[in-house]
Amino acid sequence: MIRFNPDFLENFLAVVRKYMQLRGGLTQKDLAEKMNVHISTMSRFLNLKTASVDEHFVAQIITTLEIPLHEIIDGVEEDSTETFKRLVQFYKKERPSEQKPEESAGRVQESKLKTSATINIGGKVQQMPFGENPGTGTRTDLSIREKLETLSPRQKTYLNDFLNLDVNDRDLIVDLGDAIFKYFRQRNIEF
Repeated sequence: MIRFNPDFLENFLAVVRKYMQLRGGLTQKDLAEKMNVHISTMSRFLNLKTASVDEHFVAQIITTLEIPLHEIIDGVEEDSTETFKRLVQFYKKERPSEQKPEESAGRVQESKLKTSATINIGGKVQQMPFGENPGTGTRTDLSIREKLETLSPRQKTYLNDFLNLDVNDRDLIVDLGDAIFKYFRQRNIEF
């Protein structure tokens, strides 16, 4: 049996809520469906209405939300750490791939969208890609939702912090970013 620190559940639930937000603003119902459990089970757990911590349920949540272990491992008693890591690893291996047939078809369609043209400007011949951002290889025809889905968890956290600022603070961040980009362009630095 895995032993948890007394304050583990409250800290774990804060991390779970954070990652529910980072993974696209999942609701309790969404998470319950992803884990294939009843919504009432999820609700009881997330609202601290359970008598004890179910280590298997915790491991399933970690796997489903792809929570890095370093976020919660301090809440596991030292003598249970290795057992807990193995349990999470077990659920990661058992988790079916979530790639749907339409996603793989989308990848084939995506490759058809990418094309390029050879152009001659002022005697300089250059390849110009279409359907992706020149220089970075990223597509420019993505919707806002698709672009948000490509962000890393760290980038999503930054975006969330940015959106929680008031209007003047957001403008300040945008002005700073704009100044940094201008500096890089002047120095011909590509990243």
